[in-house]
Amino acid sequence: MKCTKYLYFLFILFWVVLSCSKDDTSNEIESGFSKIKQNVVVKTNRKPMGSGVLMQAFYWDVPAGGTWWDVVSSKIDSWNKAGVDAIWLPPVSKAQNGRYSMGYDLYDYYDFGEYDQKGSVETRFGSRTELESLISTAHENGINVIADIVINHNSGGDLEPNEFAGKETYTKFDPLSNMFARTKYDFHPNDRYNADIGVFGGFPDLSHKKTYVQDWLWKRNNSVAKYYIDTMKFDGYRFDYVKGFEPWVAREFRESTGVFGVGEYWDRNVDALKVWTDRAQMSAFDFACYYSMRDAFMGDDLNALSGDMLWKRNALRAVTFVTNHDTNEIYTNKLLAYAYILTHEGYPAIFYRDYEDWLNKSKMNNLIWIHNNLASGNTSMLWADNDEYVARRNGVEGRPGLIVYINISNFWKERWVYTNWSARKIKDYTGNSGWEPSTQEGKWVKIEAPPKGYTVWSLK
Repeated sequence: MKCTKYLYFLFILFWVVLSCSKDDTSNEIESGFSKIKQNVVVKTNRKPMGSGVLMQAFYWDVPAGGTWWDVVSSKIDSWNKAGVDAIWLPPVSKAQNGRYSMGYDLYDYYDFGEYDQKGSVETRFGSRTELESLISTAHENGINVIADIVINHNSGGDLEPNEFAGKETYTKFDPLSNMFARTKYDFHPNDRYNADIGVFGGFPDLSHKKTYVQDWLWKRNNSVAKYYIDTMKFDGYRFDYVKGFEPWVAREFRESTGVFGVGEYWDRNVDALKVWTDRAQMSAFDFACYYSMRDAFMGDDLNALSGDMLWKRNALRAVTFVTNHDTNEIYTNKLLAYAYILTHEGYPAIFYRDYEDWLNKSKMNNLIWIHNNLASGNTSMLWADNDEYVARRNGVEGRPGLIVYINISNFWKERWVYTNWSARKIKDYTGNSGWEPSTQEGKWVKIEAPPKGYTVWSLK
């Protein structure tokens, strides 16, 4: 009898372990890019992050007046249909300049537009109710919402005597939320630590080694990290100015909730980007790619695309972009730059104004469709010179991959390229070429690209 019970217990234990293993495998397959990349918690009613594109849903100095959350909400349905899987919002908490602030001079982490402080109740973008409605609308459409997190510095504190700095400092924070009050002991210099690796703009610099700061930022049940995810229902973080603190800070903050994270490590040095992503165990914006594209498309030399980039080191931790709220240096051939990031590896980010205001939306939607449906497998660069760039995505089972041909000259260009397809008809999915050639038995084929344009070829 004891033996029978023991065997029954082993059977139950084996069944539970097997079930958990199946669930884990299913989640890993379902979430694709983000699960493999960061061991990210998967929310099954959302699109897997990395399956589509990331929309930066703001720009610098969006209209003030508390209407921005409603503007973004009105775009969600069309973005969903276009193939967006996540939106990145500006800092959502109350900042020093209240209704006028873009949020990076953060004051009260727990005021989302509901307390009358810093000259307003609402933030520049709207009220807490409007923010929560926006997040719900995004989730109903399967879209994730990423919060911009500012944990290097704070702003808007009152003056207090500070013996550590030898003068009065603006380091006394008494937020109306009554959560995460701060004093001179929580900033640098303090009674234990003089400084960390970086300060920003003279703002009070948070001391992340202090237990009290760690508790409020990520360790408590109602910490900033957990409140954003559990209460406000965000799905991930974008970390502002990560050069200002050690990578372990961002790592522990993100790992406390297990969601997606990407850091703003502003540096074109790909070695530095790779080291930061390894230590922080999350993604980074691929500034090495950005500056290579700037050199290529603004400098009229596509050889620059042969340079080293984060996506070439670890595509699963590279968020590629052409423009963001701080940068707009690629304005010549900008659509071609999007053709580059939307056909190559990495998680591409689309800038709001490029999509909504500045570029041809139908062409952007076409490139997003190509990214979501054709761009798969690793990348082989086939050709690069001053005027031309050709690369092949080698595909995966069920998805044939593609060949992208970028031409910045003033003339049509043609080139023979080696494909992965033998004796198959191909077509250009951008509509920029009407050719429908067949590959030779040896897999070679001649393709073309228009002046100042691009084509993207795959099986018909």
